[in-house]
Parts: sequence; C-alpha cells; structure tokens
Amino acid sequence: MQSCELVTLVSSIACCLAQGRTPDEIALLSSIFDQLGDTLDTIAAHQALCCSNDKNDNIDDDLFFGFQRERNRER
Repeated sequence: MQSCELVTLVSSIACCLAQGRTPDEIALLSSIFDQLGDTLDTIAAHQALCCSNDKNDNIDDDLFFGFQRERNRER
C-alpha cells in the first residue's frame, strides 16, 4: 500500500465513524484513538528499550519496578 492510499483509507474510516454522530461523540472517539496511539507508542518504546530480540518477548520488569521503588522512597 502506498502512503497516499493509506491516508485515503484512514480518512475514509474517519468519515464513516463520524457519520451520524454528534460533535461530542466525535471528540470522544478522537480522544480514544489518540490514547490508543499513545499507548502503542509507549509499548513500542518500552520493547525497544527493555526487550532484546535474542531473549524472549517478556517485559523486563526491573525498569518499571525500579522506578516504582524510587517513587515510593520519594514519598
């Protein structure tokens, strides 16, 4: 799929989702998809930082729990 085709597809999907909805409903859908995109970015960044392709795909919890322990000390 070419870039322009992808843009057209996404725009078409957006138009279909918006059809018959109120501006508030459209804004809510937009917020939901923004959060979905941000969460996918976070997952990808975490995997790039913590997960080696040579190891299994389990999430390395040391970074997260180390951060949590540090935050608990600050409180």
